[in-house]
This record gives sequence, C-alpha cells and structure tokens, in this order.
Amino acid sequence: MKKEFNSEELTIPTHVAIIMDGNGRWAKKRLMPRNFGHKAGAKVVEQICEDAYNLGIKYLTVYAFSTENWKRTVEEVTGIMNLLRNYLKDCIERASKNNMRVRVIGDRTALDADIVERIEELEKMTAQYDGLQFTIALNYGGRDEILRAVKKIASNVKEGTLDVENIDETCISSYLDTNDIPDPDLMIRTSGELRLSNYLIWQLAYCEFYFTDVLWPDFTVEHLKEAILHYNGRDRRYGGVK
Repeated sequence: MKKEFNSEELTIPTHVAIIMDGNGRWAKKRLMPRNFGHKAGAKVVEQICEDAYNLGIKYLTVYAFSTENWKRTVEEVTGIMNLLRNYLKDCIERASKNNMRVRVIGDRTALDADIVERIEELEKMTAQYDGLQFTIALNYGGRDEILRAVKKIASNVKEGTLDVENIDETCISSYLDTNDIPDPDLMIRTSGELRLSNYLIWQLAYCEFYFTDVLWPDFTVEHLKEAILHYNGRDRRYGGVK
C-alpha cells in the first residue's frame, strides 16, 4: 500500500538537486525533434519550482547544460541556447511574482555575451528575494568547478592571501560556485539513467539519490512527492552509527 503524503509528518529536504534527463527521448517518442523535448522540459521547470516551494523545499538546483553538452549537434545546442535566452528573459517576471531568487552556476566564459548579460541582470534583480532559492547549473561540470576552485586556491596561496595550513573542506567549499548554498539533501535523476554525469560531485558526497524512469517532460509534483517519500525512508548517518 502506498504511503500517504503528509508534509506535516514528513521530513522535507531543504535542498533538492535534479538532473533533468529524457527530453530528447520524450520528443523522439512523439516523432519530434529533440529541441521540442527541451521546450517541453523548460515548462516543467517552471511548474516544479512552484511545486517545490509549496512543499517546503527551500533550495532547488537543476542541471540545465553540462560542460560536455557542447558535443551535441550544432542544431541542438543552438536551440537550447535560444530557449535559454527566452527563459532568462521571462524568468525575471516569474521570480518577482513568486519571490524567487535565481542564481546560475558554471563557467560563463563559453557563453555568448548577451546570455551572460541576462544572467547577471536576473541575479541582480532577484538577489533580495527570500522565497525559493533556485539555482541553474549552466555550462557546468563538477570536475570543471573543482578545477577552477583549485586554481583560485593556488593563486591565493601564491599571492600570500591564503595559508596552506588553512585549506580544509570548509575552505574548499568557499571557492566553489555553490559557496553560499547548502549541500543537497536529495538528488533526483529522471529517465532511468543511474549516474551523476559530472553533477555537483563535491556537494553530493552525503546526498540521498533517487532515480526514476519518468522522462523529465512527464515529471510532475506527484513524482516529486514520491521522491520525498523515498527520502523519508532513508537513514542518514553521515558515516556514523545510530
């Protein structure tokens, strides 16, 4: 018998991270181009942001475009970037309406100047909002993030502004893109794939994982609730014994 979802009796994860997988396969099943699936997936992001906040989730981070996704066809990458442009433009109004703060993590140097400009505008305009703390991982890779952090640390040590003896986990975390965001409690990946795909490698060290066969454009609040129910069945010991 399926357990009833009652948010008052459940532990709601503070931070949920999502790998939004399956847009292309969803489109293929409908004999449509892959970008049709990406467009449908973007609509789901809008709804899940609202659903997550209503369920009591404070932080939501989604994997929008990885450092490896540049290997896809020019047509698909161009379509994703154009979709992103429209999303960022509309996101300011939605964020204002929903009191939602938006951050973007990842390496911006490879992005077009107009996209970077819209990201900076969005982050500035929503910085004061204290509702859902929404983070978009764009041109993001966990290894790339750590590499960039190591270079910054090495540079600061060389400059004499950082003592090697003071480098610990807290120090390293402060150099990451997510330096002011708590580590995720629950990571959800859709489409049935069982891997992290270079996503938040450092931050997911003690996170609970939930994998579902549901393709991202079909993901609803009911699937999110199911993931939270599974999360409540886990015993989080962080390496210790209870």
